[in-house]
Amino acid sequence: MDMKALALLSGGLDSTLAVKLILDQGIDVVGINFTSPFHISGKDEAIKIAKKFKIPLKTVNLGKNYLRVIRNPKHGYGKHMNPCIDCRIFMLKKAKKYAKEIGASFIFTGEVLGERPMTQNRENLDLIEKESGLKGKLLRPLSAKLLPKIKAEKKGWVDREKLLDIRGRSRKRQIELAKKYKIKEYPSPTGGCLLTYKEFADKVRDLFKHKKKVSIKDINLLKIGRHFRFKKNKIIVGRNEKENKQLLRMKEKNDYYFEVPSCGSPITILQGSKTKETIKKAAELTAHYSDAKEKKILVKYGKEKLIKSLSVVSISNNEMKKLRIS
Repeated sequence: MDMKALALLSGGLDSTLAVKLILDQGIDVVGINFTSPFHISGKDEAIKIAKKFKIPLKTVNLGKNYLRVIRNPKHGYGKHMNPCIDCRIFMLKKAKKYAKEIGASFIFTGEVLGERPMTQNRENLDLIEKESGLKGKLLRPLSAKLLPKIKAEKKGWVDREKLLDIRGRSRKRQIELAKKYKIKEYPSPTGGCLLTYKEFADKVRDLFKHKKKVSIKDINLLKIGRHFRFKKNKIIVGRNEKENKQLLRMKEKNDYYFEVPSCGSPITILQGSKTKETIKKAAELTAHYSDAKEKKILVKYGKEKLIKSLSVVSISNNEMKKLRIS
């Protein structure tokens, strides 16, 4: 009978090799790729791999509910704000639902035993399987011979002898396989999630601390500009012309924006209450990052237009560092 399997296709080398191993067994493969505001890359690579192997690819945005996982993960965080175990469970639950929709007989991933300390040790591989509702049903082709047989192997749908026994963080065998299968382009295995970066994680932590209802837009805004916290107010200062335009486009109606006229200047956004003190602080930060050289610097501000102004002294480096979220 025709057999169909669903692959979690990140676009990295491991998931690419896993797809190749299953295709070589004459099994039809459908790929699923997950995206979120925290993913640095993966979608484009997954599309390329799907085209190379001529398999269908479903792209799924993890959505707003995913933010609840980030805010309060059952199994905690990694080094920074990365809830890797809960993230994996969340994705596999969605994959399980989609596998049922398309009639896939099993799900497989590119996971390698011992490659990632938090999610790919034996204990957590078992935990993830169990909590995603895939106990004994999730295949890891690259390390299958080191793991218990799953249903697909027991039923004879997959030939276990054609699967692998890769273990650990060395990628020597994967690179050798890539040469064998003529897979020439693949991304580095690191740097796929912004939550693993301290600076970005600090911004997320600060956002959750000060805002109960966080939106995808709030998360996307963390990727733009320099972020400062003054009491309960957030102040965001653009770093270049591109970010200045993005900040103007993404500001809320009640946000103030600031600019130093007639010189190179960032756009600054002030979120929260608009007191004399907070307005002055946002103006001082704007002056600090502008090209103005005067001791007293004129800064214009307003909601829709720059109709108000005040003169300020640029904020000191020490105070600026204290306010910076990093």
